[in-house]
Amino acid sequence: MKKGFDNQKYLHMQSERIRERIACFDNKLYLEFGGKLFDDFHASRVLPGFEPSSKLQMLLQLADQAEVIIVINAEDIEKNKVRADLGITYDLDVLRLIDVYRSKGLYVGSVVLTRYQDQAGARAFRQKLAGQGIPVYCHYKIEGYPKNIPLIVSDDGYGKNDYIETTRPLVIVTAPGPGSGKMATCLSQLYHEHKRGVRAGYAKFETFPIWNLPLEHPVNLAYEAATADLNDVNMIDSFHLSAYGIPTVNYNRDIEIFPVLNEMFRQIFGESPYKSPTDMGVNMAGYCITDDEVCREASRQEIIRRYYESLVRRADQDATEDELFKIEFLMRQLGITPATRPCAAAANAAAKRRGVSCAAIELDDSRIVTGKTSDLLGPCSAVILNALKELAGIDHELQLISPSALAPIQKLKTQCFGSRNPRLHTDETLIALSISASENPVAQKAFDSMSKLRGCQLHCSSRLSNVDLATLRKLGLQVTMDPLREHLS
Repeated sequence: MKKGFDNQKYLHMQSERIRERIACFDNKLYLEFGGKLFDDFHASRVLPGFEPSSKLQMLLQLADQAEVIIVINAEDIEKNKVRADLGITYDLDVLRLIDVYRSKGLYVGSVVLTRYQDQAGARAFRQKLAGQGIPVYCHYKIEGYPKNIPLIVSDDGYGKNDYIETTRPLVIVTAPGPGSGKMATCLSQLYHEHKRGVRAGYAKFETFPIWNLPLEHPVNLAYEAATADLNDVNMIDSFHLSAYGIPTVNYNRDIEIFPVLNEMFRQIFGESPYKSPTDMGVNMAGYCITDDEVCREASRQEIIRRYYESLVRRADQDATEDELFKIEFLMRQLGITPATRPCAAAANAAAKRRGVSCAAIELDDSRIVTGKTSDLLGPCSAVILNALKELAGIDHELQLISPSALAPIQKLKTQCFGSRNPRLHTDETLIALSISASENPVAQKAFDSMSKLRGCQLHCSSRLSNVDLATLRKLGLQVTMDPLREHLS
């Protein structure tokens, strides 16, 4: 896909900005990392050219000075909240992140359970972490948060939270997703450090919303769509506008919490180093957009993807009508509809015409390829094979997979596993293709084109199985689907 973001420029500018902020404080800096530190697929989708691991690569330059605290909301554990881009729950993602950070050379010091009330699931997760030798700390709900500053900044507020033992000057506070309590964790630590006579500082690294893009820019609106379940709202930073006369964009939770942070800094230093929530941030992404229209269009498509995700979640009773209404409102604001997603329009039109579930892929040159359910293949299996033929310049009438490769898989599914659905899932289809490729040069040509699917758009007119979703994500496809399940004949 066409790029609109200079990742190398970003790495350089961002690392320099963080180093400058670290130098502002003497002994301890709590650096809140908003969004995903690793696998930031949202950023890579709305800013084509942004690498999902950019922030991690940047922090590795500071690995000897840094330690990581991972924060998870105990209420999210109870709700089995799922990270949509990976399809795993937040608690499992915490374990994954610990392994990833450690394997990359970052020191993970501890895990913090926020809004902890001894919930059964959170308690079990706490015990699981402790059993693996991972230090766990608990932070609790504070009445009147974030407005009751005298209570919050007291021994009955932050003072009731566990003090997190840290050993390095740069403490990176991150989480598996939004709403986990990262900022509150940082502020609590500033309070406890002050009580211990430590002059600690705070800074925020939040990629979205991008402070120096307009409020109505699709990149910023895509962030609102991504956090529709949290009811986050992008706003003009009134504190920054008042202090400097310059309009900048922030979001409601940061603006709401700013008086608390300001009061804490006054108690710690006698004055606050920041005049606005924007001042707290170190984000340089807005300076690295090289093609604004590419990023605008990518963000419009992201909002439609979020719309389809919310449709599915509503069908599963995991999303509210308010969440869906908010995304629909953002779509109307930008003048887009679900049909603005070309692969969705093509898949749904094909399904209506053929009377069966269909899928469509938009290739990187805007060609649309479709596939339909058959006796042998599900719609995604069919569209993947058709897309590989298109990419490899193979006649669509040619058969890529030999019957000798298909039959054993179907026999295994129906006779051994007892499945009433003989159709091949996407992973089974690709295994059959790889077997055929060992004997058929045409199949090998198609197999060799598989990497070209990365970054392409796919939509299915019916609900996909978790198996298909996982495979499509591994291929790097950006997937949406309608919420209704396909009825097997």
